[in-house]
Amino acid sequence: MADERTFVIVGASLAGAKAAETLRAEGFAGKVILIGEETDRPYERPPLSKGHLLGKEGAREKAFVHPPQWYAEHDVDLRLATRVTHLDPAAHTVTLDGVDELHYDKLLLTTGSRVRTLDIPGATLTGVRYLRTVDESDALLSHLRAASNVVVIGAGWIGLETAAAARHHGANVTVVEVAALPLQRVLGDEVAAVYADLHRAHGVEFRFGASAAEFRGTDGRLTSVVLADGTELPADVAIVGVGIRPNTELAVDGGLAVDDGILVDAGLRTSDPDIYAAGDVVNLDHPGLGHRIRVEHWANALNGGKSAGRALLGEEVVFDRVPYFYSDQYDLGMEYSGFAEPGGYDRVVFRGDPSVADGKAPEFIAFWVKDGRVLAGMNANVWDVTDDIQSLVRAGWAGTTVDLQRLADPEVPLGELLT
Repeated sequence: MADERTFVIVGASLAGAKAAETLRAEGFAGKVILIGEETDRPYERPPLSKGHLLGKEGAREKAFVHPPQWYAEHDVDLRLATRVTHLDPAAHTVTLDGVDELHYDKLLLTTGSRVRTLDIPGATLTGVRYLRTVDESDALLSHLRAASNVVVIGAGWIGLETAAAARHHGANVTVVEVAALPLQRVLGDEVAAVYADLHRAHGVEFRFGASAAEFRGTDGRLTSVVLADGTELPADVAIVGVGIRPNTELAVDGGLAVDDGILVDAGLRTSDPDIYAAGDVVNLDHPGLGHRIRVEHWANALNGGKSAGRALLGEEVVFDRVPYFYSDQYDLGMEYSGFAEPGGYDRVVFRGDPSVADGKAPEFIAFWVKDGRVLAGMNANVWDVTDDIQSLVRAGWAGTTVDLQRLADPEVPLGELLT
């Protein structure tokens, strides 16, 4: 008997594409409709601030989740340049572009997030750039190739990766940050200092405790960034990286529970039994951490989309992945596993020397520890240890402590710390 069900996925993102892929891989024979506002087929975002922004050949094409023909070959109805303007859970319908109603049996929201913008004078000048979409990455790459002076506003991951790309293209770079260190909220003082030293070693200037007050320009083009203290920094390009916010408007319209993201349980179910959500937009009741968390990184979209696909099919899903992200800047590559909120740990334990010596990136592992439990670990230029670090994090979730002297000792294999 033919499967007459229709599963609609709103958000042609990495999470949405992986959910569609999972539905077909698991044998779902009903309709799969994947809807996205952008004109490009689903893609991954990390290359936009990494390989593609460095100008690496082929990096842009590799960002796409599937080749163009995949969607037709797998009978996935991909509708691009289409906006879902209304959600009616009672009627099980979504409205497309304010006109066409589309029925669903199950709905998945993978609507992602959007950049936070600066509402200051000159914000519309040519040369003021944000980075979220593939088109924005294309435009920023073009700008960086011609730029002499670049000001980066915000020393988070996007800010630092774009700063590294700007230095790669030969520009003078100044990073403006309200905090006292880059990535201070995410990494804490000890590891944040490593990134400050790394960027300084590559010629980046920092302005900490500072914020942008105005963009100035001539003939519609940016020429400088004025800080709140009146300092004027020359700039051909200003890259604004001050965070993102979840796209929850459709969920709010449909009456779903929302609080810093769409609230979902460990099975990725929203407050409506026929609606699920995954990716950046989700505020997950994480069973391992024991509290809610919204994760904005690639692995969460990748794995969340797959799990959501299985959940749509009625499988019992428990999404308890260890949060994970990675970053590449100059010659420092890192992977971070776990979650250590500001003030939530009592010490950082280093395995190896984190010092940036003679401009060379260090090799080390850092562990964020609370009462002897490992909350998170970051391996920097040390590879093939992610599984062991995540095992330590999971053990920490369960209350298991480790010997901190052994944790810091490079001679003790990570896999033996729990034995």
